[in-house]
Amino acid sequence: MSHKKTPRIDPLTLALPPVGVDSHAHLAGKEFDADREEVLARAAACGIAHIGNIFLEPAAFAEQKRLFDAHPEVFFVLGIHPCEGQTCNKTALETMRQAFAAEPRLKAVGEIGLDFYWDDCPKELQYQAFQQQLDLARELQKPVVIHCREAENETLALLEAQGFAGHPLLWHCFGGAPALARRIIRNGWHISIPGPVSYPANAALREAVALIPDDRLLLETDCPYLSPLPWRGKRNEPAFTVFTVRHMADARGVSPEALWRQCGDNARRFFGLADGA
Repeated sequence: MSHKKTPRIDPLTLALPPVGVDSHAHLAGKEFDADREEVLARAAACGIAHIGNIFLEPAAFAEQKRLFDAHPEVFFVLGIHPCEGQTCNKTALETMRQAFAAEPRLKAVGEIGLDFYWDDCPKELQYQAFQQQLDLARELQKPVVIHCREAENETLALLEAQGFAGHPLLWHCFGGAPALARRIIRNGWHISIPGPVSYPANAALREAVALIPDDRLLLETDCPYLSPLPWRGKRNEPAFTVFTVRHMADARGVSPEALWRQCGDNARRFFGLADGA
């Protein structure tokens, strides 16, 4: 049996008002070295007003933040990824503390959490790094962006035991079912939705998207990963949020334009961004 190829639609044909926010991107990666400026230009042309670029450890931030010197629309999130938890020591934490003090574009501590899918870092070191960075976020009075993979119960248990309910917290790259969404929401936290909401098999994720309160919902790419349809399997980029938001809007029974603005407003409020560029 032959399979029809998915037609690749130019995201510029679906451009939305210039109020969108990609809350989680990895644009400093080598995947964008050849065309980073073009990617940022496409994002703006599609209606993206702000992009959150994630730096996964302090040395990367120090070396790569210059890539965005000419792009004030890009804000920064810095944390030590759980797979690099063994690097989270006093020196690294002090470097992060100094970076937040010196760089106003740093808006949140993340992505931090637990990842039991990969074997890159022992669980006990992941727990330690997670706790230390939660303490740092509290000290700095900054929001937290959570990475969680195959460790949902453990992540939630730690956050709840530490009294993090009500602290500004964003559950990045949510891919779960309604029950998980409800528990996150009960704790007063936000949820960010990536491209896989568009995949036919992810009906439970679309059910979860439908029940998230209007003021808790954000949009992301996690690019270069997790491209939405019709670009699944290709490098993701911020412009592709125009596809993701349409699937989210269908799940919620609202217009893409209204949801685009709502998710953008939520991101601006969560990260403390200005309404302009």
